[in-house]
Amino acid sequence: MPIATRLALATALLCGAAAPAFAADPQPAATCPEGADWNMPAAPLHIHADTWYVGTCGLSAILITSPQGHVLIDGATEKAGAMIEANIRALGFRVEDVRIILNSHEHFDHAGGIAQLQRDSGATVLAMPAAATALEHGKGDRGDPQFLSIDAFPAIQNVKRLRDGEVVTLGPIRLTAHATPGHTPGATTWTWDSCQDGRCHHMVYADSLSAYTDDVYRYSDEAAHPGVLARFRQAIAAVAALPCDILLTPHPDASAMWKRLGPAATQPLVDEAACRRYGEAVTARLDKRLAQEKVAR
Repeated sequence: MPIATRLALATALLCGAAAPAFAADPQPAATCPEGADWNMPAAPLHIHADTWYVGTCGLSAILITSPQGHVLIDGATEKAGAMIEANIRALGFRVEDVRIILNSHEHFDHAGGIAQLQRDSGATVLAMPAAATALEHGKGDRGDPQFLSIDAFPAIQNVKRLRDGEVVTLGPIRLTAHATPGHTPGATTWTWDSCQDGRCHHMVYADSLSAYTDDVYRYSDEAAHPGVLARFRQAIAAVAALPCDILLTPHPDASAMWKRLGPAATQPLVDEAACRRYGEAVTARLDKRLAQEKVAR
């Protein structure tokens, strides 16, 4: 089905007779505000070529499609799982054709809906070892800087372990996993090329690189967390240096996605400097966090 036809079908479904998943919820927003609630329904959007936005206004979920099946990155919250499925169907795709589910990091706001999505699609879930263990338990351990303040989520079965740099393939889809620990131990950034009519873009789904912690964890405590700070800085530098035409992030506001996507976009979607600026922004937040830890000693 042509892209224009899929978008027209999605608009008709979402603006006309509501899909069952939205029966008790507000109609999906065609334009999402900044700072939107995580569970605010959003209409699906075409990003480029085989890549689609199927998440909520406050949390991303990315669908990459092919004739051999589809790849989904992130499941948002437990409540949002049904919204993601409705968005996939509204675009004219089948949830049952999602063959692979990937994750940015092992927190309830990005993994909460994966158990339902896995169950309803039959897809294989893949993640870095630290993330995979947390996904299977429904929560991480003390290695997670937010362990004491983050909620649990539905446990996910049979998560396949990935290696840093491993390429996940499905038909013509090729996604590379980049270990970018810091926000969580299993944090992962995903890259792929999205091509249409001979025009290709380097897509980067950069994981959250924000230095958030609970009241106990300190990035600067080398004795308690050896090597964590160095690996965090390496991860930020690696993301900043990636070939990067279109930057996407698990939290849309982290990369001003709603200024670049959808009918109300005011900034270019393609920006080769986006990853570098993202790296600069998260470095500044990490430095601020370290300064706060120093003062609190």
